[in-house]
Amino acid sequence: STMWRKASAAVLLALAVGFFYSGRPDLPEQILQYIGLPNFQASSPSQSGLEQAISSAWEALITLPTQRWSRVAVGVNACVDVVVSGVGLLQALAADPGAGLDHEVLHSKEDLKEAFVHFMERGAAAERFFSDEEAFQGIARAAAEYPGAKLYVGGNAALISQKFASYPDLMVLLCGPIGPKLHELLDEQIVVPPESLQETDEFHLILEYKAGERWGSTRAPQANRFIFSHDVSNGEMSSLETFVESLDEFQPDLVVLSGLHMMEGQGRELWEERLKEAVEAIADIPKDIPIHLELASMTDKDYMNSIMQEQVMPAVSSIGLNEQELLFLSQAGAGPHAALPAWKGIPDVGRVSDILLWILERHGRSDPSSESDLTRIHFHTLAYHVLATVDGHWGNQAAAVMAGARVASSQACGLHAVDVDKVELKVPLEFYSSHAEPREQLNLNPAEPVTVWHRGNITFHMTPVLVCKHPLRTVGLGDAISAEGLVYSEFQTQEHF
Repeated sequence: STMWRKASAAVLLALAVGFFYSGRPDLPEQILQYIGLPNFQASSPSQSGLEQAISSAWEALITLPTQRWSRVAVGVNACVDVVVSGVGLLQALAADPGAGLDHEVLHSKEDLKEAFVHFMERGAAAERFFSDEEAFQGIARAAAEYPGAKLYVGGNAALISQKFASYPDLMVLLCGPIGPKLHELLDEQIVVPPESLQETDEFHLILEYKAGERWGSTRAPQANRFIFSHDVSNGEMSSLETFVESLDEFQPDLVVLSGLHMMEGQGRELWEERLKEAVEAIADIPKDIPIHLELASMTDKDYMNSIMQEQVMPAVSSIGLNEQELLFLSQAGAGPHAALPAWKGIPDVGRVSDILLWILERHGRSDPSSESDLTRIHFHTLAYHVLATVDGHWGNQAAAVMAGARVASSQACGLHAVDVDKVELKVPLEFYSSHAEPREQLNLNPAEPVTVWHRGNITFHMTPVLVCKHPLRTVGLGDAISAEGLVYSEFQTQEHF
């Protein structure tokens, strides 16, 4: 069969090159896409590639659930992202180029300049806290008014609420530190309780530099960004209590919580205290309302463990995370593949599946007698997404995982719909349900691009992402993916006997 496969490929290629090259210079590349395919005989040259097949299948298969959310409450991290040329802004602030020096905390304009140069000459991304509020507000004003500066909605909660607000029949409540500029940038459909409004915005300044850009004797080896802020209210999750109090009046049927990662930098004493208060606040939310927790990048294993153990994770119904957060969770809790220092290339589906299973069995509700409410995990990485759910709690998950992947494919390219010429498939067509034996060999069928497998009473839905070849803006992509997946999800309320 392999010989026959290669022979057919050669014949097809010859045909393609010979007959069509003059009129369709892109055809040989399309034909080449078939050669690596299993089941080669089934393909026909009329298909315009796997990407087209997957995109068409998504359009046909993604349908909204019968029971839809009508009111979603989202909290609690929100800010304005100011994206500006780093060198341009520092020159406007009359800073002189000089030697780079890293500072754990920035106390002055001089510290900012030194830290920026330190990371620019390495081409590395970094994020720092700026301690002097007055000096920071001056820099933020200069950045927001700098020619070419772009102001965007920032913070996971605000970005998630923006995605929900793109559905006109969904009422969205957003709680968080919301200043005048952010309020102006938010979708007008979003309801902001008066207690969330404040006089100044929480600005996050994103200083960009291009590959090869120079400043004085410094040259950036690659493009990257240096982020800094004086963001105390997000850092302390100070809007959390307001958020929970506003739920009584708003009566949501879904609650989405994010911003826990912002407390990590505040030091152990603060976060131990605040996590206890967070758990108490979450406990006040009625049991029949599902809570989704959006995780984000963390580096402190003790803090991650506190989130897992201190009843935060067991108190929520659903979590959303990426591959770094998933592996870090396993490393912090000594779970499967915890010895892996980092993923190499595309995270292995079997390993991801093992960690998701462990979270739902160890910290979730896979055992009906468990006290935990966690029954759903939405995992996203560049090349594919997986939804893992405990059976009997969630519906429409095949559509939900595809909807999340579709928004990743379109939004990264800055489009409203998937353009198959601008995306590519990066996921392997064959993979395993686990990294260990016994395991099931699985494959991807482009015509029905959701692969489903079961482990005990946990069901996994996996779909590829059509990866944007030239992404425009990837900030907030994870938030859009999780929100979209939730829009298409159906929560099945449990009968309590």
